[in-house]
Amino acid sequence: MPWRVVYWAFCAVVLAFLLVPIAAIVPLSFSSGSFLTYPMPGFSLRWYHEVLGGERWMRALGNSLVVGAAATAISVVLGTLAALGLTRWRGPVAATLKLVMLSPMIVPVILIAVASYFFLAPLALTSTYTGLILAHTVIAVPFVVVPVLTALELQDPNLARAAASCGATPAVTFFRVTLPGIVPAMASGALFAFAASFDDVVIALLVAGPDQRTLPREMFSGLRDSITPALTAVATIMIVFSTALFLLMQAVQRRARRAARLRADPA
Repeated sequence: MPWRVVYWAFCAVVLAFLLVPIAAIVPLSFSSGSFLTYPMPGFSLRWYHEVLGGERWMRALGNSLVVGAAATAISVVLGTLAALGLTRWRGPVAATLKLVMLSPMIVPVILIAVASYFFLAPLALTSTYTGLILAHTVIAVPFVVVPVLTALELQDPNLARAAASCGATPAVTFFRVTLPGIVPAMASGALFAFAASFDDVVIALLVAGPDQRTLPREMFSGLRDSITPALTAVATIMIVFSTALFLLMQAVQRRARRAARLRADPA
């Protein structure tokens, strides 16, 4: 029993450590003052009107959504193809390729940003949407490879063999047998990939130009120029958006687990 109390106390401390900064930021977004001060002079929605009605912030939000959606779409295709290849290829070469594909999750993002800049600069792709999307795809692909690869490894290989024995071509086998089983994993990976692209600021600082300023980069610029409660309003919007993505991911995973149980026990 004492160990259980210590365990729950430790969990409470960790949870408080994570949530207290958020609890301090969110109320400031409703401040009627022009500075980040406690106690607040009053409550107001003026900063949300400034963010949602201002061209600067909405343009940055649009850039983040466009770049995130494009990077997610490309990473889902590339990550799924990579996972399919890794499940069919064994040995040290496959292990090395897997390590290379997952390295963006391990390597510090500043190194990826610098490498992306030196790779894209000779191609004249810096300060372009194409270059920023390609750089975000690099950090997004591993988030697709991991869940899809896991789903493929858990899938019964006899299903594909049975389809082939019935005369199905490899394409038909993939679209009718393999793909339905990994769609939930692809959806989960897509959510993670979009979140990785949407939250990035380091790559955007080095690769993006003035016309590709994303929401996190605009927030970083605001921190250097003038700190106002508008930043806390943007942060609150991003917190709500990230929480919605997390809840959506949990719903997708629950549906996938329920579908797997139904396939395992049809009765």
